[in-house]
Amino acid sequence: MENENYQQNSIENSKKTTRKITSSTTFRMIVIGALTLILMIPMMFVMSLVNEREMRKNRVIREINRDWGGSVEIYGPILKIPYKTYKTSTSFNDKGKKVETVSFVGYEYLYVYPNELNIEGNIVGEPKKRGIYESAVYKSKSKITGNFTPPDFKKFDIPEKDIDWQKAEIIFKTTNNKGIMDKMVWQWQNNKYNFSLKGNSKGSYYVFKTDYLKHNPFTATDKVDFSMNYNVKGSQTFKIIPIGNQTKVHLTSNWKDTKFEGAFLPDNNDKITETGFDAHWKVIDYQRAFSQFHQNNLPNYKDYAFGTNFIIPIDEYAKADRATKYAYLIIFLTFIVFFIIQNVGKVQMHPFQYFLIGIALVVFYTLLISISEHSNFNLSYIISATATVLLITLYSKAILNSKRFTGYIFASLAMLYGYIYVIIQLENYALLVGSIGLFIILAMIMYFSRKIKW
Repeated sequence: MENENYQQNSIENSKKTTRKITSSTTFRMIVIGALTLILMIPMMFVMSLVNEREMRKNRVIREINRDWGGSVEIYGPILKIPYKTYKTSTSFNDKGKKVETVSFVGYEYLYVYPNELNIEGNIVGEPKKRGIYESAVYKSKSKITGNFTPPDFKKFDIPEKDIDWQKAEIIFKTTNNKGIMDKMVWQWQNNKYNFSLKGNSKGSYYVFKTDYLKHNPFTATDKVDFSMNYNVKGSQTFKIIPIGNQTKVHLTSNWKDTKFEGAFLPDNNDKITETGFDAHWKVIDYQRAFSQFHQNNLPNYKDYAFGTNFIIPIDEYAKADRATKYAYLIIFLTFIVFFIIQNVGKVQMHPFQYFLIGIALVVFYTLLISISEHSNFNLSYIISATATVLLITLYSKAILNSKRFTGYIFASLAMLYGYIYVIIQLENYALLVGSIGLFIILAMIMYFSRKIKW
């Protein structure tokens, strides 16, 4: 009998000890920390999902751009002048006398850039959709005018008699030959030529060349004017390399959501208009590190390109990625709110109930991503946050059985999701607002936890 009483007392003491441990503040803090770490696992899957969907979007955009026509970069026109080169060899005849023989080796080339280069272009942009994704594409019509001035061949040690004008050519390079919509017609000296694809591509550039020029175009004039048309459909970017001694570019478009980029930005401040953009550039030779003439191989001046980038204004995946970066903060702060209420209100909560609340916070992000693919991000955030806050609030009402504490939960979650929403929208001031917000949250936690007996 005494043995049975001893065993029963031991069991009751053990239960009391267990209840004391599980109801202690330290145990609850350990549970919150452990659950936060455990919830990192599903959050990692959510972050992976964001990256996967973004990669799929980028892949679809590349497919759209490939089918429609890729980015455009203009390099030209350039006058390519061939000249003969010779080598001198020395030999001795039968009498031992030295004889020098000059023999033809082949051609080298002098590339002449325009003295003036003017480009007037109108670009009509439009979104191109495939499934739930879209890319910015456009159709462009440009008029290219300017003039060439004769090079000083003596400066390059090129005798006039060695220049072969019949093999001289005009070169025009573009990164997007697939998108060219009309024949490119070249006009100078009252003559018109059609460009044709000739030779191999160099990298992603395709070279267009005219018929032979047949004679020296600078015989009777010190400058030769030219003009050509260039109509192309492309995607995302439209850029120009300023090879003219003076390059002037004027681009207009109906597309407002553009980003001007490259080595040079537009000169005018009123470039963004109510109907699109109207941008002017002027680049002179002092602003770039290359001359108007180049021998032998034609270099790549891609680093000097400038132009415009047609962008889709809302990138839901970029904002979703920013939102997931605050996931652990939301989970931890929500648990802290429940922890304070549990201690202040003497309410009992099981660790599994914490876990379910944490899962609800994780599901918020899957809702956000999936809804934002079919709607704009702001509306998706409001819907997802509202659903999550209501779910946790109703669950809290059931487990806390207190309208006052349920109201605290609702207010805390609403402010927390509102705070994160504001940070996501900000770019330049995100760090400042985030730091101030965290300071205020910390101060509130310190205030409400001041009476907890640790």
